[in-house]
Amino acid sequence: MAKKVILTGDRPTGKLHLGHYVGSLKNRVILQNTGDYDVYVFIADLQALTDNARNPEKIRNSLIEVALDYLSVGLDPQKTTIFVQSQIPELTELTVHYMNLVTLARLKRNPTIKTEIKERGFGEAVPVGFLAYPISQAADITAFNANLIPVGDDQLPLIEQCKEIVHSFNSIYGNVLVEPEAMLSQNKACVRLPGIDGKAKMSKSLGNCIYLSDDKETVKNKVMSMYTDPNHVKVEDPGNVENNTVFTYLDAFATDEHFKKYLNEYNNLDELKEHYRRGGLGDVKVKKFLINVLEDILEPIREKRSYYEKHIDLVYDMLSEGSKKARIVAQETLKKVRDAIGINYFN
Repeated sequence: MAKKVILTGDRPTGKLHLGHYVGSLKNRVILQNTGDYDVYVFIADLQALTDNARNPEKIRNSLIEVALDYLSVGLDPQKTTIFVQSQIPELTELTVHYMNLVTLARLKRNPTIKTEIKERGFGEAVPVGFLAYPISQAADITAFNANLIPVGDDQLPLIEQCKEIVHSFNSIYGNVLVEPEAMLSQNKACVRLPGIDGKAKMSKSLGNCIYLSDDKETVKNKVMSMYTDPNHVKVEDPGNVENNTVFTYLDAFATDEHFKKYLNEYNNLDELKEHYRRGGLGDVKVKKFLINVLEDILEPIREKRSYYEKHIDLVYDMLSEGSKKARIVAQETLKKVRDAIGINYFN
């Protein structure tokens, strides 16, 4: 029985942060290590250029940073095909074919696109490439016959649009494309990790991130500046753990083992929360515990990253080899698509 195919990726617009790690990177490594799936992870530089076309240096510089982050968290090019979107020209042709199956009105109705257009302040000046990136994403997914796409709730409309394209193509040209399914995270604290300022989402543009490449002192300073309960002024005051960023991070990262190691007067997070709620527990103590928890995660990542930073040629070789391997699969899919449409005229 053929393995199911997982496809996922990131836009190279800066280094990756803890939101990426807990929301997707950690799970990718787990899925890769099961050996049950063919895993494709790509750096979506073409997609990043849809709203950064006038600043290509940002994408070029970020490409290698994202690759370093991939390797440092444990993605293994022997188990996962890691590739660069722009190095697979077949994706562009697939996008063109799928464009003929989607109306402009349907693209404008996509809730994810509507939200992102608003966030970027495009107004009426929306680049065509940006508006059409759900079609490009459908090309990425179908090129590799992906069954499962790890996404957050906010990305579900993009998977739905891809499924519509697959249905349209298969109904017109025959059963050629594989229909994908969304793969949602089970840990709700991991789906949308807030920024250190308590804003709804950790975001590079808001400057409220803890990056995977941050050094120990930077992580400490960022955690100590984290938003907590504004009404928890004195240690003896009762505190709120809901919408308290420090506790949201503990929900996402802390384990019972961390309590045994760093805060053994509590058995688990529930006991810590209960103490905070009734009063008598200061924010500084909770933040120091969170620093230790995050350091347990980040220190091994830093060590791996340091190795690859000293062997940057290996990183470029990995991206080149992964892209060649991925392109062979995309070429096969494109041939099937061209045969189905009937435009392989000279074969």
